[in-house]
Amino acid sequence: MAAATTRLQIVEAADELFYKRGFEATSFADIAEVVGLSRGNFYYHFKTKDEILDAVIAHRLSRTEAMLDAWEVGAEAPGERIRNFIHILITNQTKIMAFGCPVGTLCNELAKLDHTARDEAAKLFTLFRDWLSRQFAALGRETDADALAMHILMRSQGVATLATAFRDEAFVRREVDNMCLWLAAQRPNPGDHPESVPTQNS
Repeated sequence: MAAATTRLQIVEAADELFYKRGFEATSFADIAEVVGLSRGNFYYHFKTKDEILDAVIAHRLSRTEAMLDAWEVGAEAPGERIRNFIHILITNQTKIMAFGCPVGTLCNELAKLDHTARDEAAKLFTLFRDWLSRQFAALGRETDADALAMHILMRSQGVATLATAFRDEAFVRREVDNMCLWLAAQRPNPGDHPESVPTQNS
């Protein structure tokens, strides 16, 4: 097995375990067991768990950037791109109800630990914030684009937190519909932009 392939398998296994169990509760042995590596082979790739954490965050940033780029290519209208973000709550509903938002849970845990990687992990939110801000600007809300981006980030995180607490699928879908309706009202001149904003029930 090529070294690069093994390293990627370690990072992906650690990513999943950090999400489901938490960073602090996941050991080297846990990750090595998932990948099927001996301790010696494992240390060839990573000497500390913090090194793995750095690699996991970099991996998440890369995947997030790729997802946002795909939304840019796949949707011409900015409102449709923003809806793609909102619908993450539906796409990942099962995992969110079981383990929470992967970005929010990691940032919260690292903040509680006062870990040196907390600022790097927060870049995941910054990626979404900056991207959403650009979409709202393209929607015609240049002056308050960042405030609107932060608002939709806040709402999505709130829904994810309560989804984990109550595990209520109907609540998640209802809130996604409400966010889509809110989005439809953000166009400054609705008559000039005929783009519709469908909800889950339409």
